[in-house]
Amino acid sequence: MEKPNKVLVLGSGALKIGEAGEFDYSGSQALKALKEEGIRTILINPNIATVQTSDNIADDVYFLPVTPFFVEEVIKKEQPDGILVAFGGQTALNCAVALFRDGIFEKYGVKVLGTPVQSIIDTEDRDIFKDKLDQIGVFTARSVAVTTMEDALAAGEKIGFPIIVRAAFALGGLGSGFANNMDELRALAQKSFTTSDQILVEESLKGWKEVEYEVVRDQYDNCITVCNMENFDPIGIHTGESIVVAPSQTLSNREYHKLRSIGIKTIRHLGIVGECNIQYALDPVSEDYRVIEVNARLSRSSALASKATGYPLAFVAAKLSLGYSLSELKNSVTQTTTAFFEPALDYVVVKLPRWDLGKFEGVNRQIGSAMKSVGEVMAIGKSFEEAIQKGLRMLDTGKRGFVANRPETVNKTTIDKLLNEPNEERIFAINHAFEAGYTLDQVHELTRIDHWFLQRLYTIFQLGNQLASLRSSGLNALETTLLRDAKKAGFSDQQIAVKLIGEGDVKADELLVRARRKALGVLPVIKQIDTLAAEFPAKTNYLYSTYHGTENDLAPETDKSVMVLGSGVYRIGSSVEFDWCGVNAVQTAAEEGYKTIILNYNPETVSTDYDVSDRLYFEELSFERVMDILEFEQPQGLILSTGGQIPNNLATRLQEAEAPILGTSPARIDEAENRHKFSSIMDELGIAQPRWKELTSMDAMFEFVKEVGYPVLIRPSYVLSGAAMNVVSNAFEMESYLKAATEVSAEYPVVVSEFMQEAKEIELDAVAAKGEIVSYAISEHVEFAGVHSGDATMYYPPQKVYVRTIRKLKIIAEKIAKRYEISGPFNIQFLEKDGEIRVIECNIRASRSFPFVSKVSGNNLIKKATKVLLGLKVERDESERVYDLPFVGVKAPQFSFTRLPGADPVLRVDMVSTGKWAAWAIRPRRRC
Repeated sequence: MEKPNKVLVLGSGALKIGEAGEFDYSGSQALKALKEEGIRTILINPNIATVQTSDNIADDVYFLPVTPFFVEEVIKKEQPDGILVAFGGQTALNCAVALFRDGIFEKYGVKVLGTPVQSIIDTEDRDIFKDKLDQIGVFTARSVAVTTMEDALAAGEKIGFPIIVRAAFALGGLGSGFANNMDELRALAQKSFTTSDQILVEESLKGWKEVEYEVVRDQYDNCITVCNMENFDPIGIHTGESIVVAPSQTLSNREYHKLRSIGIKTIRHLGIVGECNIQYALDPVSEDYRVIEVNARLSRSSALASKATGYPLAFVAAKLSLGYSLSELKNSVTQTTTAFFEPALDYVVVKLPRWDLGKFEGVNRQIGSAMKSVGEVMAIGKSFEEAIQKGLRMLDTGKRGFVANRPETVNKTTIDKLLNEPNEERIFAINHAFEAGYTLDQVHELTRIDHWFLQRLYTIFQLGNQLASLRSSGLNALETTLLRDAKKAGFSDQQIAVKLIGEGDVKADELLVRARRKALGVLPVIKQIDTLAAEFPAKTNYLYSTYHGTENDLAPETDKSVMVLGSGVYRIGSSVEFDWCGVNAVQTAAEEGYKTIILNYNPETVSTDYDVSDRLYFEELSFERVMDILEFEQPQGLILSTGGQIPNNLATRLQEAEAPILGTSPARIDEAENRHKFSSIMDELGIAQPRWKELTSMDAMFEFVKEVGYPVLIRPSYVLSGAAMNVVSNAFEMESYLKAATEVSAEYPVVVSEFMQEAKEIELDAVAAKGEIVSYAISEHVEFAGVHSGDATMYYPPQKVYVRTIRKLKIIAEKIAKRYEISGPFNIQFLEKDGEIRVIECNIRASRSFPFVSKVSGNNLIKKATKVLLGLKVERDESERVYDLPFVGVKAPQFSFTRLPGADPVLRVDMVSTGKWAAWAIRPRRRC
């Protein structure tokens, strides 16, 4: 086996709907695998926020678009021996196909490692794919691949309605949809042709089960299925929009093995080398099936399968691409068995998508064959009930589980519509249906969700009713058996508190339930994921908690350790940049001799790779779960400030519980997050800010508006990405938007402030130690204030900021750092107009721009911040690198409006971008 000396890896670019952090994970794993082989690696990826574009992952990183022109230029310059195209999603795959067709790989003698490009074309071209499967007698849906509108209409007439239209060479179901007549087909086809020059007109299989298998094959034709997954939702809802369960729960043994055999047969025939995903439609009343598609690359499902099983699919696929056989590779978890095995799971994994449709004015909220979700979570439990309830809380939408929130009065017509024409609230509509007395058969008829899943949800519903029946008797009436059953079914302490006590002071009531639970000896146990259902011992500590057990699988960490809270689910405003921050914090702590523990639950992240930390807890970022793990592990310190808003929101409660929080005091964090407290402190310090007033009554607000004039800005506390923040221009908007803000920020003040038009926005990212700034970076927005910082284009170093302004910014930042006694990372946002500086806000945590300024400047702020948090001395930078860099870095947002029909694309103070990319340019000389 002759290995290449230099390999080019194609990334996926900025995060977007359908192509998110899973490709940062898979690309990072591939680069690790190549580095282990001593191969020099080159990465093309313009995503500044990802872990894989860090300086310690690839040998050389090109922050360039993943397009044929730029990739050819890099090939011409670097002369690589091989190229990996399967680790950057559809972006990389489409680019590779274009380069192959243009003869670029042949021209420069670059070998495509792993699956041949022709095999990729065979899977992506719908017509060829159907012919290839026909050759081996594998069933696909009756379909016609067309390239013109005339042919599309003829195909619709031939197949018969209803039909589904799908675009070739597309990701996340882009351009797809269902049509029930010729008019709908014409409109849908017209839309799909804007996405691809070939579309598939196909019979509708709505209502059939959707099942996926992850298949691995080496060049010697060894082939295994690593994981099979079943969609909770039937065909008709894209797998990225659906709840997914692994392993499958409702397939018979015969059905499971039939689909497994077909998958292996198909992948062998297509000649795939490495890893791929095959999707089926399965008739629920017979064994009839259709192969929907094969993704000849690492996919969203591959990342999920890797984290669900502990089998490192991307790492193994990269090794297989180099020519290894499955039997030559070790299982990374057991480190004794080979990779030529099929994992066995003694637990249930549930993936749930996260939508942010509420951020988009006018968007069509119905979910279907085209993806609209922006992130996902993965929950692990010993039962479906335990996992699904964990997962619903992990979405961080305010829901406490399947039945926890106050029952709503929903009429039958609304319930029927939600069940039959689902939006992001469908699973809660099932709870409303149970409340309204619907039978399981009625819910099944409306949703086509399998009875097995509905029965498990009904079990949760019944347990909720049992708990609620004890309300008049009080907490002491809660006995061990019912409590244990509720915890096994995934009920949180807070859920139980709401059922038993009510919606009063829920946080205080949760502590009462926690105390009662501990007194009754109902405690969670820590379990290891070992990939072989305990048949072989695990050498890595990949962990989760459950109430289905009596003993822990391992002892607490005894060496000095630090625990880092991750960022949770990706959503608009909290994405891969916080994963970069968390991973860098863990790496820095490890370098300083600490054992590291990560708590996170996002399958798309690098931080949830079990080889990044010494212990990985794939668990909720809730007060209850963080305290459970802290009490078990007893680490020396807890880092909150690298995970974004979720850890920050837990700070005060964790401090009250005497958690060993490192860095800035939670009391100071509260003074920054609470808008009223922050604005009062700025006034106290004599720091200018837009005129402001706390919401106390509508009359007071209108008096304030008379004083400052419209427009004004509504600003809730403790929110991320400008959620419920709005610029208002009249009394009608004022009432409507204030109501939304008070709902989002129910426990904390809402502030209304003067909105300054045509003001420049400037940001300062910094690290302080005991109130003294040790390192900082200043960046400048292109757009005027009024566009959220996450949606703005940003320069670093700043290009149109005067030296005197930079001095003023630093003086203000020093005042704030000293007043708040900041230790660790923080970010301040400023307005500048007519030479006057005003402060907008201060975030006492890492910000979205930390990876950007760190990578452009070569000054890793998170590394310095982590050293400060660990109590290590960090030398103070004498000056910011504004004048030292010979180039300019530009960070630009990525939007996904094309996937959100009806969404208003106008940018506001509420963030709507789904990712970002960066570019460097030679800095122009300034004329004196």
